[in-house]
Amino acid sequence: MEHMEADMSVLDRIERLRNVMEQQKIDCYIIPTDDYHHSEYVGDYFKFREYITGFTGSAGTAVFTKDKAGLWTDGRYFIQAEAQLKGSGITLYKSGESDVPTIEEFLKSELKEEDVLGFDGRTVTYAQGNRYCHIADENGASLKYCLDFAQNVWKDRPEMSMEPVFSLKDEYTGEKNGSKLERIREKMKENGCNAHILSSLDDIAWLLNIRGNDIAYCPLVLSYAIVYNNSVELFADIRKFSDDIVNLLAENQVKIYPYEEIYRVVSEMTSEDKVLLDSAIMNYSLYQAISKEAVIVDKQNPEILMKSVKNETQAENLRKAHLKDAVAHTKFMYWLKKNIGRMEITELSASAKLEELRAEQEHFLGPSFGPISAYGEHGAIVHYSADERSNVPLKEGKLFMTDTGGHYMEGSTDITRTVALGEVGNTEKEHFTLVARAMLRLANTVFLYGCSGANLDCIAREVFWKEGLNFNHGTGHGVGYLLNIHEGPINFRWKEGERPAPALEENMVITDEPGIYIEGSHGIRLENELLVRKTVKNEYGQFMNFEILTYVPIDLDAILPEKMSTEEKEMLNHYHKQVYEKVSPYLSEEERIWLKEYTRAVK
Repeated sequence: MEHMEADMSVLDRIERLRNVMEQQKIDCYIIPTDDYHHSEYVGDYFKFREYITGFTGSAGTAVFTKDKAGLWTDGRYFIQAEAQLKGSGITLYKSGESDVPTIEEFLKSELKEEDVLGFDGRTVTYAQGNRYCHIADENGASLKYCLDFAQNVWKDRPEMSMEPVFSLKDEYTGEKNGSKLERIREKMKENGCNAHILSSLDDIAWLLNIRGNDIAYCPLVLSYAIVYNNSVELFADIRKFSDDIVNLLAENQVKIYPYEEIYRVVSEMTSEDKVLLDSAIMNYSLYQAISKEAVIVDKQNPEILMKSVKNETQAENLRKAHLKDAVAHTKFMYWLKKNIGRMEITELSASAKLEELRAEQEHFLGPSFGPISAYGEHGAIVHYSADERSNVPLKEGKLFMTDTGGHYMEGSTDITRTVALGEVGNTEKEHFTLVARAMLRLANTVFLYGCSGANLDCIAREVFWKEGLNFNHGTGHGVGYLLNIHEGPINFRWKEGERPAPALEENMVITDEPGIYIEGSHGIRLENELLVRKTVKNEYGQFMNFEILTYVPIDLDAILPEKMSTEEKEMLNHYHKQVYEKVSPYLSEEERIWLKEYTRAVK
């Protein structure tokens, strides 16, 4: 019955949307997941796609015509989307699978002469909006992009966030905002520009050393900014800023204007304005609002590369943040191993326990992304999220995976561990050993400067490929410093994306997280964070390696040492020796004895 009601309400919402489409003479309407800044997570105000489809994943686009409805999402969410869309009449289109049309292909076949294609241009990137515009033109259809149908359809829509802004002190940033502005203005000058429009929240937060709480799991402030040669206009709700922060920003000629004012300001630009912007992460409406007189230089935001290279102050802080995280996570692992089978533990209560242990650490600000707490077959759903309906008790005999992280004043963490609850099957152990080998091999690699994550990905993946196996996600992503947990431009990926992967620079932070997912049975992922460092320099060039930041045991109950090479065993033993040395001083006597056992050398 519960399911029925949920389905009914989704069906009702779709019907309301189609009525509005009909009234406004829109034949096809696109609803992406995005807010106006293309943030990875969005605040409740922006969750229109979730409201209309019932699918709660963090990525996906819904398209509605008069008689068809589709949702496109990626490999992380196939299983989840299939379950959540049941009975809604919405077809799941599995992005990236062969024989599955893309949104663009779907629009090409559906849009007829004289049709009108509509979306809210603030929630669509410029590049994407352009593609839609092109398809509409080709099909003899037209485009309307100033359509926020959420306000017509979404009853009880939440308010836009009003969380207060805080400034991040020098001891955490390692660089004042004045210095960052100088560096950005240098880049503007190089490109012959006197203005630089920013709409990406993490770039603005990094540049001005401000943080907030407007986005779930990301300490960011809903805002736009324009940097000029001698001043900065920040477009945000002034009520979020204390007088102290307003004065602090004013020291660098940063002045605050109303949030939506940016559209008017850019529309009044003249031929004198030479503007640096990044259309790949700007929304379609904002780009379209810029005066046609202004000269546009369209390049990747210089902030993207700058903020991905941490400074030594931040590197040192990150070591501290990760040690706090390691203590919390090791205590959690001990608690889990000791109590499984003795007391009722569920996916949700285990996740709450881990967050509680993190909260005991100094300067903890909250989780850095939506936690994944997945038991047994749920582990096979790459981005599974337990809720009241899916929550299951943990029992002995299966694997349990947690992918979680925390924001601390000293930086952000992202860690995945899979643990054996009691004795698990041999297949699970074989798969677990593969994942551990892959992770360790990548963490211990040495490479020449100039390599990108695309060059190194197969070091992790090779152990799977040799077994005829693979995993349907990147092996790693950049990590922001108290910003987005998934941060460009770096990643470990075997396929090149639209923009070539840049070289790995000293003090970049990247995750190392191979996995294996067997639908209906189990999923295993292990994830450490790595800090890129320089090592030997000689006639062959500058060699680089990784410093591991994450120090939490890899569960020896699930490892088959006989399936590892001597070198791999040495890597594991060396890692575990460091785990014990770093973490044991912060544990109770009982926890310490346990950790000694769980970091013993394997032979």
